[in-house]
Amino acid sequence: MERKLNNLIAGLDLNARGSLDIEITGISSNSQTIKPGDLFLARRGKKFDATEFIPQAAAAGAVAVLSDIYNPFASEITQLITSDFAFHEEELIQRFYDYPARKLSLIGITGTNGKTTTSYLLHHLFDPCGLIGTVEWRTGNATMPADRTTPDLLTLTKLFYEMAQSKCERAVMEVSSHALTQGRARSFSFDVAVFTNLTQDHLDYHQTMENYAAAKALLFSSLSNSASAVVNVDDPAHKIILAQCKANVFTYGFGAADLRASDLHQTASGMEFNLHYRGNVHAFCSKLIGRFNVYNILAAVSVGLTQGFSMKFILSKLSAFSSVPGRLERVVNPQGLPIFVDYAHTDDALRNVLETLQECKKGRIITVFGCGGSRDAGKRPKMARAAESLSDVIIVTSDNPRAEDPDEIIRQVLTGITNRSQCLVEVDRRKAIAKAVSIAQKDDIILIAGKGHEKTQEFKDHSIPFDDCLEAKQACFDLQRAFVDKAG
Repeated sequence: MERKLNNLIAGLDLNARGSLDIEITGISSNSQTIKPGDLFLARRGKKFDATEFIPQAAAAGAVAVLSDIYNPFASEITQLITSDFAFHEEELIQRFYDYPARKLSLIGITGTNGKTTTSYLLHHLFDPCGLIGTVEWRTGNATMPADRTTPDLLTLTKLFYEMAQSKCERAVMEVSSHALTQGRARSFSFDVAVFTNLTQDHLDYHQTMENYAAAKALLFSSLSNSASAVVNVDDPAHKIILAQCKANVFTYGFGAADLRASDLHQTASGMEFNLHYRGNVHAFCSKLIGRFNVYNILAAVSVGLTQGFSMKFILSKLSAFSSVPGRLERVVNPQGLPIFVDYAHTDDALRNVLETLQECKKGRIITVFGCGGSRDAGKRPKMARAAESLSDVIIVTSDNPRAEDPDEIIRQVLTGITNRSQCLVEVDRRKAIAKAVSIAQKDDIILIAGKGHEKTQEFKDHSIPFDDCLEAKQACFDLQRAFVDKAG
């Protein structure tokens, strides 16, 4: 792709120093990823000043730079000087990629829990469809691991461009509260916004639940009159979410709602329930389990209905959906133990998962969990109480300790435990998982919670490869090998 710089900045209030008769072949905000022909976006933030790297960007081949300050020593590169960096950054990115989001129907999902599963359900329903979320990004022709739930403006625009090029008609994306407060999604108009629920999380960033709810509500206050707001009416926070919303509201839940669920029956292999819509009752079977997944399915069905799809088509498609990486993901193992890996990292999410497993259990529930470091510490004892109330055995271990001392995190977790006799402590997560496998009996269920789909474990100054599913599977193989060696 190429754009003449003079055409790219036409009509914009910029002070240009240098030639405008040059081709721009790409845009980058990182001097280390500059390619020849790039326009370098040199933002000066509170903690990082990218203007210091203009010489490096020029040396790497950048032909122009956007910044809010003139650098007299960088005469080899065309400089675009602005007093409103955010506006011109956004405009140049959208112009270069030809406003790709306008060629897609955008569906944004926000809430504490359920965003990922709902996004996968919708991706399955609308495929070919773009996907941007916690686990991965899919553009139609390519799939890549996600480095964050909602990426920055430039990355988002590039992803939307690739989706449009791949003939996707829709893009489903998780929209985090951080992204909403930081304005990462403000350039885009959503056709549908989904609210799943609101429970305590990210208070290290938002400080209060009121601020957290207000951040989620930003997605809905930005909707146009022609857009649709799909909300979980069973969650009390939906009133805050909709306070400034002008869009058409579609509600779902187990209570009074536009789309209602009832008569839930589930086993370890799946569930069935009824959906009520406009006076009709529709029976539905799913390979997913858990009341929380009924909400996720209701959200997906609601979006499909707002997009004009028939109930018959929606239910036919969604009945074939099987699983999401790290969301009650079953670990196949030689012992045939029911081992599940789940991303639950809040007390509400952990309670939801354990309540589901309680309905399916024949023996004990053994729960392995920890809490992430450098995150909301207030939820640590709450997660412990949730685990204790619904588990027979708890193994407290490390999650992603990050910059914190793992032992101190565990100490805070243990303040929520009332009966230490059912609680084991093993700081090493690999050993904790192996311990759970070694003490499990035939009908016991093992839940490994907190990291889900993640493939690394983060420490203060390094990360290591770590996959809960692979670790559980390896622990089972090691136990089987030890048994065979002993027998032999």
